Amino acid sequence: MAEPSASSASTAAAAEQTDAERMDALDRMLTRLALADDAHLAPVLARVLPYAVTSLASPAPAVRKLVMEILSHINKRVKHRPEISLPMLELWKIYTEPTSSTMVRNFCILYIEMAFERLPTEEKGNIAPDLLINISNIPPQHQGIILRLVTKAIGECNTHKVDETIASKYRVITESSDGLLFADFCFHTLLYQAPPQGSGCPAGLSVVQSERVTGKQPLKIDVLASRKLGILNVIEAMNFTPEIVYPLYLSASSDSQDAVSKKGDEFLKRKASTVNLEDPDLIKRLFTLFNGTVGAENIAAELKVSPAHASLRMRLMSVFCRSVAAANAFPHTLQCIFGCIYGSGTTSRLKQLGMEFTVWVFKHAVTDQLKLIGPVILSGILRSLDGSSTAETDSTGRDTKIFAYQAIGLLASRMPNLFSDKTDMAIRLFTALRLEDQSLRLTIQEAATSLATSYKRASTIVLKDLESLLLENCEAEQSEVRFSAIRWATTLYDTRHCSSRYICMIGASDVKLDIREMALAGLNLMNDGRQSSAGSVDFSYPDIKEMINYICCQRPQLLHSDEQTNGKLLFPSKTFVSMIKFLMKCFESSDNLKLLQEDPSHSAVAKMCVILEHAMSYEGSSELHALALKSLVDLSSREPKLVSLRYAERINWLRSLLGHVDSDAREAVSRLLGIASSALSTSSALNLLSELTSTLSQNRPSRFENYHGVLCAIGYLTAGALKQSCITEDMVKNVVDILVKVVTSEGSALASVAMESLGHIGLRCALPSINQNSSTGTLLSVLRERLTKLLSENDTKAQQKILVSLGHISWNEMSFPHLNDALDLIFSLSRSKVEDVLFAAGEALSFIWGEVPVTADVILETNFVSLSQATNYLTGDASLVSSNSYEKSGCEEAHSIAREEIIKKLFETLIYSSRKEERCAGTVWLVSLTMYCGRHKKILELLPQIQEALSHLLGDPNELTQDLASQGMSIVYELGDASMKEELVHALVNTLTGAARKKKAIKLMEDSEVFQEGTIGNNPTGGKLSTYKELCSLANEMGQPDLIYKFMDLANYQAALNSKRGAAFGFSKIAKQAGEALQPYLNTLIPRLVRYQHDPDKNIQDSMAHIWKLIVSDPKKAIDEHYDAIVEDLLVQSGSRLWRSREASCLALADIIQGRRYSQVCKHLRNIWTTTFRAMDDIKETVRTAGDSLCRAVSSLTIRLCDISLTSTSEANETMNIVLPYLLSEGILSKVSSVQKAAISLVMKLAKGAGPALRPHLPELVSCMLECLSSLEDQRLNYVEMHAGNAGIKTDKLETLRIAVAKDSPMWETLDICIKVVDKNSLDLLVPRLAQMIRSAVGLNTRVGVASFITLLVQKVMVDIKPFAAVLMKLLHSAVLEERSSAAKKAFASSCATVLKYASPPQAQKLIEDTTSLHSGGKNDQLSGAILIKAYLSNASDILGGYNAVVIPVIFVSRFDDDKDTSALYEELWEDIPSSERVTLTLYLPEIVSLLCDGMSLSSWAGKRKSAKAIKKLCDVLGEPLSAHYQNILKSLLKELPGRFWEGKDAILDALASLCACCHVAITAEDSCLPSVILNCVCAACSRKSKLYREAAFLCLHKVITAFRDPGFFNSVFPMLFEVSNQSAISKTKGSAELDESEGASVSLDKVLNCATSCISVAFPQDIINQKKNVVELILNSLLPEESWQVKLSSFLCIKELCLKFDNSGDSNTWPQDTAYLVEELFHLVSPKLVDSIRLVKIAQVHVAASECLLDLSKLYRDFPLSNRTEAKFEDELTELCESEKSEQAKAILKECLAILKALPGVTMTTD
Repeated sequence: MAEPSASSASTAAAAEQTDAERMDALDRMLTRLALADDAHLAPVLARVLPYAVTSLASPAPAVRKLVMEILSHINKRVKHRPEISLPMLELWKIYTEPTSSTMVRNFCILYIEMAFERLPTEEKGNIAPDLLINISNIPPQHQGIILRLVTKAIGECNTHKVDETIASKYRVITESSDGLLFADFCFHTLLYQAPPQGSGCPAGLSVVQSERVTGKQPLKIDVLASRKLGILNVIEAMNFTPEIVYPLYLSASSDSQDAVSKKGDEFLKRKASTVNLEDPDLIKRLFTLFNGTVGAENIAAELKVSPAHASLRMRLMSVFCRSVAAANAFPHTLQCIFGCIYGSGTTSRLKQLGMEFTVWVFKHAVTDQLKLIGPVILSGILRSLDGSSTAETDSTGRDTKIFAYQAIGLLASRMPNLFSDKTDMAIRLFTALRLEDQSLRLTIQEAATSLATSYKRASTIVLKDLESLLLENCEAEQSEVRFSAIRWATTLYDTRHCSSRYICMIGASDVKLDIREMALAGLNLMNDGRQSSAGSVDFSYPDIKEMINYICCQRPQLLHSDEQTNGKLLFPSKTFVSMIKFLMKCFESSDNLKLLQEDPSHSAVAKMCVILEHAMSYEGSSELHALALKSLVDLSSREPKLVSLRYAERINWLRSLLGHVDSDAREAVSRLLGIASSALSTSSALNLLSELTSTLSQNRPSRFENYHGVLCAIGYLTAGALKQSCITEDMVKNVVDILVKVVTSEGSALASVAMESLGHIGLRCALPSINQNSSTGTLLSVLRERLTKLLSENDTKAQQKILVSLGHISWNEMSFPHLNDALDLIFSLSRSKVEDVLFAAGEALSFIWGEVPVTADVILETNFVSLSQATNYLTGDASLVSSNSYEKSGCEEAHSIAREEIIKKLFETLIYSSRKEERCAGTVWLVSLTMYCGRHKKILELLPQIQEALSHLLGDPNELTQDLASQGMSIVYELGDASMKEELVHALVNTLTGAARKKKAIKLMEDSEVFQEGTIGNNPTGGKLSTYKELCSLANEMGQPDLIYKFMDLANYQAALNSKRGAAFGFSKIAKQAGEALQPYLNTLIPRLVRYQHDPDKNIQDSMAHIWKLIVSDPKKAIDEHYDAIVEDLLVQSGSRLWRSREASCLALADIIQGRRYSQVCKHLRNIWTTTFRAMDDIKETVRTAGDSLCRAVSSLTIRLCDISLTSTSEANETMNIVLPYLLSEGILSKVSSVQKAAISLVMKLAKGAGPALRPHLPELVSCMLECLSSLEDQRLNYVEMHAGNAGIKTDKLETLRIAVAKDSPMWETLDICIKVVDKNSLDLLVPRLAQMIRSAVGLNTRVGVASFITLLVQKVMVDIKPFAAVLMKLLHSAVLEERSSAAKKAFASSCATVLKYASPPQAQKLIEDTTSLHSGGKNDQLSGAILIKAYLSNASDILGGYNAVVIPVIFVSRFDDDKDTSALYEELWEDIPSSERVTLTLYLPEIVSLLCDGMSLSSWAGKRKSAKAIKKLCDVLGEPLSAHYQNILKSLLKELPGRFWEGKDAILDALASLCACCHVAITAEDSCLPSVILNCVCAACSRKSKLYREAAFLCLHKVITAFRDPGFFNSVFPMLFEVSNQSAISKTKGSAELDESEGASVSLDKVLNCATSCISVAFPQDIINQKKNVVELILNSLLPEESWQVKLSSFLCIKELCLKFDNSGDSNTWPQDTAYLVEELFHLVSPKLVDSIRLVKIAQVHVAASECLLDLSKLYRDFPLSNRTEAKFEDELTELCESEKSEQAKAILKECLAILKALPGVTMTTD
């Protein structure tokens, strides 16, 4: 980097040079360039090129010329040598200088481009982001070059990822205009696709943009792909807003390269998913990309952007279909749609998407814009549809059409005026429905439905044209066409429109159900079976005359009456049925006066008769025929004369229909015959009757239908003749006899019809007596036995007919015996279970009672069937009691007696019977009498009795009995006077509220049913349990007779429920009429009704809901007014012994508390919570479920009331005061898990929204949550921890897991929220509670939680904790010491350290001193101290920094503790100290030495051992600098050496050795005797018995001798060493077992030899000579075969040291006397031993060492001035070793030895 800086200095100075100086400098540079070879050209260019380029700024032409010459030379030299680098950074610096001229910059950019290409790849990646800074301020041409360089670097370096350092550089420009410019260029690069040869610019780009991306040459595919991938990675790292990068990712996702498209897709989903598609700038940019600007006129050709390629356009279309802004981006929207549909490069898929976008536009465009573009787009859609084929088979074409039709439908709904003035679009859609493929029709049908609404306000002409269109299509083959025709008919026209109703009639017979139903709905016939004539008040019917005329106009054949019987049916049967029903309703709604004023021959009635006769065509269905004939009967009631005259002439036709297959048709024909007979002459009528009777008397008809028809006709004809008084008594008697014969001889079906005919005759006169078996009797007395049998059969219809006929026969009966017979027959059915039979019997009783609301004419001449079928007890709201004039029977006396019998039977036998069937029958009959004969004076007199009876029946278990009793109550209310009405209301209210009076007792029989079968299960043997007898039997078998009373209590409870349900039905009827009478009871009723609407019994729910709707007009207001009463009632009932009440109360409470204000619920809130928790622990599962629902509701209410963003602060505080203490005391501490969970969840949610309102409750809340951390922990974790050791799980890991789980709990989340709301004032109450928890909290999670909470608390309040710091630190410090768990220790320590930050200096000092003093305690104290110090370093390092002199020595010393865990902790702390070990020890050396000396003086051996190890480490690290403090340490060590031995005392020897090694100079300098003192102490230690200690002592001795190097040490030490060696040798020869214990344990000889070696190295030669024998003996002992090879190695070292000591080639006189002797002894005695060692020991290391030793001895023997040398006796052996030695190194040395031996001077070698 020196070169560039130098060059930049030169360029800076260049500006100050004169032209001459510049010319001179440039000339020299040109020379240097010319002389430099290519290998050394780069450094020259680094200086020359920047200077030359800056020189272009000179105005002098000569300078410029020279510069150009230099640049030309450079260009030629480097053009084809890309390895020659150019000064990139210097050139860029020149370019970016503001003073640089344009020419300089132009040349700079050229060389920058060249230099950048030559940079290493990594350097390119680093420089690229810097090039983008301020790029927006440079010329566009230069921008393109730089952007290409950057993207090229990105392609080479960032294809896979972007390093964070590089990404941070790019992010610098993200928010600037430079970033936008870069993003735009990247966008163009991503859009670029290599175009085919000669195809112009790529899609989505202009020519200029394309050239800007590529530069001079088009990009290769692989280069382009890598460049795009790199761009995507960089753009993603730059963190642009989604709106900027969305187009980039979108274009990348549709790239042709898979890798690019996948990455684009990934970023599109991950980084741009939050894009705002309603941003107008973004949408405009996307539309420009889609449409291009090719069509714009004011843009130059090279700047025109071509549209994007097809795949990208498809992507864009899916975006537009999700943006409302795109739908309103006019005119881009229009261009886009037409581009898709008609564009030159469009595809079928684009057409489809275009249509889809059209639908979107029509749906979301604003109205003003839609008015502009709607017609234009519509014309385009129609053109597209016209150009397509109906036979298109591809799915895309079909989808295009689908969207096209959808668009039309949407446009029709948005812009109806566009279509309403002409029918073209309607015709088009109906045509399409017929011609298009099946898959399209549903869409077209929907469009047609939308279009229909457009024509609602069309002109009359258009609607008329549409009529024709619909008529034409309503019977089309395609169902969709028919559907649309019917839909249009019902949508466009009102219900009085004849043509549309006719179309509906046509549709009523469609094969498709939906078309039929729509057509029937258009005719108001959907629910015709259950509709009365006033069934739909708001439906207006057409004028009957117009309707019939229109139908006849459409089907003129209807007026040809000759075709009516034999001709084909003019309409389908179902159409005819609907037509007849609709026309009859038109008759009902028309003005009768107008109809009567018409010309009879051309009246609507006459035409209707013709239509009905056509309906009787043989092709018609039975239903149609029956309906047509019934309609004729109805018409006869309107114009009896016209109908009777018309059909008097057609009697034969009617007679032919008597054998019709349909029974209703036969019945109607019979009625018509009776009606028509009134217009016949007397003779004709009697002849007709005679013909029919003769048919029966002479020959029985073979067909049942014929028989049935004749029987029916006889009855009606006879009754008609009696009405006209044209029939004789004899003839009547004859007819009756014939019918009686039928009754007695035929089956039930025909016998019942015969009885029905007898009844019809009886309506006109009293039936004559009958002769049978020569005796005369009344009809019923004769038929009694037969009728009893018939009534006992199972033919329900026959039974009904017979019963009704009994009533009809009794109508004019004058004798009571006859009536009594009828009553006996009726009462015989009192146990029938068939409802219809009971209703028929009730009707019969009503006829016997008298004053029924019908006449004989109504029964005989209308379609009347029976009273019971004409009304519906259970759903009908109005009774049939009317004020019509009643027909009275001839003899009131007989009927009066009959009434008394009826009353007696009902009230004494049936109503209070123990059999439910009899009670049901009595109820049906009593209600029937009340309903049908209610105005009769006797009924009015009986009303109180009836009321009492019905009240009793309200609780009956039979639903029919219950429903009818309630229905009867409403009738009684209607009939009663004011006092009775009030009494009835009061009684019903009491029943509903549970205060009803005691019911009349019913005596139970053995077979009395107490429960319905299956209600309480079966008995143990599988039998039924329902009757009183069965219950008694079970109670006795169980040995508990009193159990029967519990059964009866349960039955009474069930009856009470039934009473409420029944009362509800009655009340619902009465409430309509009661009005103000109910007001006094509302306060009592409303709470009950609210509860009953949530009763578990669905029937009671429905009943009460019905009452609620009736008596409460404004439910919200009613509940608000009675809110307190309702809640109090529900709270009381929630504790009821009845589970139904508890369940209903909970559900009702959950319902009514929702959305309430604080003022409404404050007084009840605590009680509601009590109720909630009690219900959640209920014994009944359904009540628990209801309790859960209530819990959710009251939780939601409480959260809202405590949320200060939704409720005032004062109310939130008050709510919190009510709820939170209860939740903490009763909820969270509950033993019920569901209650616990709900309470915890709610407390957490309350805390989230309460804000400051939480502060008064912080102590209790925090305390509770912390305790719950342990109390609510999964007990399985405790179990696992207890057995962790057996399972091989580490306790620490398990504790960490438990704490992590606890901190992920709702309780901890709540504690986090509490931290956020704590303020200074809260601490006064909160801190004492926390202090108490530090002392007394139990459970790992709780204790760790307390510590963590205090930590977070202090971090939140910071300096405000200062008043409490002393107390907290004391408690936390104690907690750390007392805590057993390591996790809890760490947590408390961390908390203590956090508090320490805000403690006063004296408090901090006290805490730190207490902490450091722990190092000298037991294991727990030491661990605690380490954990505390570590916490201080982490959390309060600034405070601890002032006490380093106290802390660091403790850390250093404690590193050497015997306990591994403790030493590891302190080691970790030592490693965390930032300065180096040597610097730290030097800095705090006095304190450390003092602490070490104190440690050595401790009574604890462990403390001494730890201090000794620390001293050794201190000496090893510091060395010489320790000399200033050695005295105290040495004194402490020497003091400890004597005395008794203890384990680990060897550490003191190690420390002493290290101290002597590093401070020997200072020790010797201070006192020359001191080394000897040390030596003596160590020698004394060498004599100790402990082997380990002795070995340590010998090691120490070796180091002491080596350190002091005192020659006098030899004489002091060697004798002792020799003695130890001898003892070792003796022990090995005698055996260790014979060694006396008093001699001590032997020490390893290698340690002794090491000491001997060190002694020899420092000794004077004379001293060695004096001990020569001992020295040789010591060596020889060590080389004995039994010694280990390690000892031998030490011996070799000793021999080498000796050789070295005497290795001097000087004169022999310079050596002490006997030196030669020692040399000879060594050679001749030791050398053979060495050879033996080589031969015997098979270790290569020994061979090499012994060979070296032998070589040294040989050299010493050769070189030492000896007077006489003798031959080596081991020479032969040595020769053999040379040959056999495997180690090459040893072999070479041995050969050298052998050569020396052979060449020894003065020795004559002998050879064998």
